[in-house]
Amino acid sequence: MFKYGIDKLTLDKVKNISNGKLKAQIDPIAKEKIISCRKKVDTITQNNKVVYGINTGFGPLCDVQISPEETNLLQKNLLITHAVGVGENINKELSKIMMICKVHALCQGFSGVRLKLIERIIYFIENDLLPTVPKQGSVGASGDLAPLSHLFLPLIGEGDFWVGNEILPAKDVLKSHHLKPLELRAKEGLGLINGTQFILAHTITGLLKMEYLLDLADVSGAMSIEGYKGSASPFKKELHSIRPFKGNIKVAERMEYLFKDSQNITSHENCERVQDPYSMRCIPQVHGASRNAYYHLLELAEIEMNSVTDNPIVLSETEAISGGNFHGQPLAMALDYCSIAAAELGNIADRRCFLLLEGKYGLPRLLTAKGGLNSGFMIPQYTTAALVTENKSLCFPPSADSIPTSLGQEDHVSMGSISGRKFNQILENLEKILAIELMYAAQSLEFRRPNTFSKVIEKNHEIIREKVDKLEDDRLLKDDINNMISLVKNKKFIVK
Repeated sequence: MFKYGIDKLTLDKVKNISNGKLKAQIDPIAKEKIISCRKKVDTITQNNKVVYGINTGFGPLCDVQISPEETNLLQKNLLITHAVGVGENINKELSKIMMICKVHALCQGFSGVRLKLIERIIYFIENDLLPTVPKQGSVGASGDLAPLSHLFLPLIGEGDFWVGNEILPAKDVLKSHHLKPLELRAKEGLGLINGTQFILAHTITGLLKMEYLLDLADVSGAMSIEGYKGSASPFKKELHSIRPFKGNIKVAERMEYLFKDSQNITSHENCERVQDPYSMRCIPQVHGASRNAYYHLLELAEIEMNSVTDNPIVLSETEAISGGNFHGQPLAMALDYCSIAAAELGNIADRRCFLLLEGKYGLPRLLTAKGGLNSGFMIPQYTTAALVTENKSLCFPPSADSIPTSLGQEDHVSMGSISGRKFNQILENLEKILAIELMYAAQSLEFRRPNTFSKVIEKNHEIIREKVDKLEDDRLLKDDINNMISLVKNKKFIVK
């Protein structure tokens, strides 16, 4: 049982709460903190002390005091006026992760919202009542205002829910669950929509995907080296111990594991070739650098998952600090770094595809024994080249840009929401690039028989051949490529 506001969230815990494998609840200690903080907000309201976001306007209207009678309407208006997102809706999984992360932050007892409000969000999570949230409209400070506004409109009976694959008005769905819309009170609207949960949800889903793709890139690289009859010596421990980057060492160890007991590797140990091209020889350095970027983003994401990112935070009946914990820059810059790291995995994979087509070291040109009449695997590398260039164009760092908003009150913003979305786009393209490399590598292994390979590579070759036959004569490759992409997306390959 995960205790919101008490336990520490991790990638796996978020994933397991989201898919129902891990139950989560509000611990009595967290309830006490929530209720105590709410009492502080009520005291501030009753004393008519001017505190930003509790009894003032927002942004450039922070100097306009709101009467006690109008504080509830102020919070409702906040939610409605900030729900200005555009574009397609994010997927349902992201909406759920956003709610999980928001609940955990609210339960730490600094946001001043009522327990009743948090319990309603948990009801949404547990019953798969997932609000629709448009993709575009957040500048990443004051957090993800527009996406979070859409996410929590259903609390007040506005907005829409996903019901299966249908989108239905929230007021109708609430009625079917015998729930009444909530009336927001002082500070609650701001507590809901200030925060980085849109950026964070994209970070979490991207990291979960990248973790597998880093491992898979090592597998596809090892299979390509086997097909190319490349050398295993660049992966020896002695080489990497004198340049001990964490990611590099990890990849080198994995490559040695992936070549373990390979008859094919030992069959050409004494050949006259001196060295392989960089895309094979430098896999630990390149894949390793991408792993280092992953480790960095993971570290920051786990801090953010367990942080309070709304504003102001309430410390006592007399003190509420208005600061900038909602600013998305800590994640935005690392997301842009990790986007480059993911793109580079695709870039080097495309180069290995090219090498397998050249017709060197016993491989036929274009990986077909009947070249001329048959084009073999000539054209799928066009696709990897196109995807690599698309990823390069997506690597422009949104965190390097800032456009002032809110009449200049919010004069530096992170654009981290765009960084998060682009990170996931790059990963989707990487899945396709690796799928094609794996298809090429499997074909190249056919020309190395009767040599055998490591257990991991042999098993992955079998997995491929269950969906994609060896190419003898030209055929429509679209279905083969789609089958390979499906294997990658569904994490069917053995990577460890």
